[in-house]
Amino acid sequence: MVVNSREMKQWLLVVRLTRPDMLTSGPTENEMNSVGRHFAYWQDLTEKGSALVVGRTQTTDPDTMGLAIFLSESEETASEIANQDPAVMDGVFTAKVFPYFVALLGDPEPFRP
Repeated sequence: MVVNSREMKQWLLVVRLTRPDMLTSGPTENEMNSVGRHFAYWQDLTEKGSALVVGRTQTTDPDTMGLAIFLSESEETASEIANQDPAVMDGVFTAKVFPYFVALLGDPEPFRP
């Protein structure tokens, strides 16, 4: 299923760890499971055409964050998408959603994982 982007608004999601030392001391088993479900959740949204890009900063400092640019019809549903992220539901991440607009879009090929 591909999302009709003309009917949707763009959103930027910023997630942050609730326990920043998880990056240096390592995740607990519960945190690891939660992050795995988080990845699958966003992978599904990407495959459905709802998310354009999902990733994280590659640092181990407390300011590290994850980002996603995705589509949703309203701020309410965008917040629901963010809050239904398993890692947010489990308290591993906090989430904040911002209205967003992609102004320029380059060739995605060099950025593929």
